[in-house]
Amino acid sequence: MVALTSAGDAQARRRPPSMAEVAALAGVSAQTVSRVANGRTNVEQATRERVLAAMGTLGYRPNRAARALRSGRSRSIGVLVYTLTSYGSTRTVNGIALEAAKAGYSVTLIPLASPEPADVSAAFETLAEQSVDGAAILLEVQRMTAAEIVLPTDLPVVVVDSGPPTRYPAIDNDQARGARLATEHLLGLGHRNVWHIAGPQASHSAEVRRTTWEKTLRDAGAPVPEVQRGDWSPEAGYAIGSRLAEDPAVTAVFAANDQMALGVLRALHDAGRDVPGDVSVVGFDDMPESASFQPPLTTIHQHFDRIGVECVSALLEEIENGERQDHALVPVELVVRASTAPPA
Repeated sequence: MVALTSAGDAQARRRPPSMAEVAALAGVSAQTVSRVANGRTNVEQATRERVLAAMGTLGYRPNRAARALRSGRSRSIGVLVYTLTSYGSTRTVNGIALEAAKAGYSVTLIPLASPEPADVSAAFETLAEQSVDGAAILLEVQRMTAAEIVLPTDLPVVVVDSGPPTRYPAIDNDQARGARLATEHLLGLGHRNVWHIAGPQASHSAEVRRTTWEKTLRDAGAPVPEVQRGDWSPEAGYAIGSRLAEDPAVTAVFAANDQMALGVLRALHDAGRDVPGDVSVVGFDDMPESASFQPPLTTIHQHFDRIGVECVSALLEEIENGERQDHALVPVELVVRASTAPPA
């Protein structure tokens, strides 16, 4: 015998659970459910977990469109990024996405064809169509000024890995401290000639590391070798490392990132020069693979996850409270491994 159901019964089953039903199951008010659904922080953790459990049991999903109409916010953050091929950019974007999700915000990613002002301005026009509440910009350029790039005046913006702009908070790892620690470490081991493989000249972080390396050597009264210019890749590190390996006077190399340092290690190995017996090598970034290089790489540890947290925190502070934060530098640390030693 086949059971028959009315259209009304079918419609009732299809009706999504309401906020009132979630509140009843969790034993709280509908206002508390609303606070949890909107990512508010003024809810006790135990209560929040009870509400989230009730949402999961009933299959409740907040209506983002209705919520946006009520609040005037989309609860979305835009991220403009020039390149996702670098380790730092990839990890920073990941950190932003994770932290935004914790706060109940989605992320709209807009890749840039170039870091030129016209392309950045065009990307912001695209973001305007997405109705984001704020935006983070990852350009890896030396400087971004309000005069060069046309941005919406009412949109909260933070800038990552760029020279301090005139109007927006800039958040970055402490590049200068990292370069100084790397150079001082090699000098402290007794190396007098510390060579540097820099990143692209247009890169803000590369130029800070290069100028700080040079200043640290001059302050120590050490000679300043000719800077070697790479492009962040292991291939560039290998090509430059092969040239440096031909000079027996080269005993220490500071590469501006771990990928170029990896190329240097391979070039020295292929040339029959021992690391660290003949040449000490230091990188920058502390990629997870760096501890597995042969030998394990001495490097500068950057907190890209912390950059993501700081970005989202600065944006939400302005989005929700109207308060603009100052520029912020995240501390870095020297991680000493087996690729550095006193000169033979």
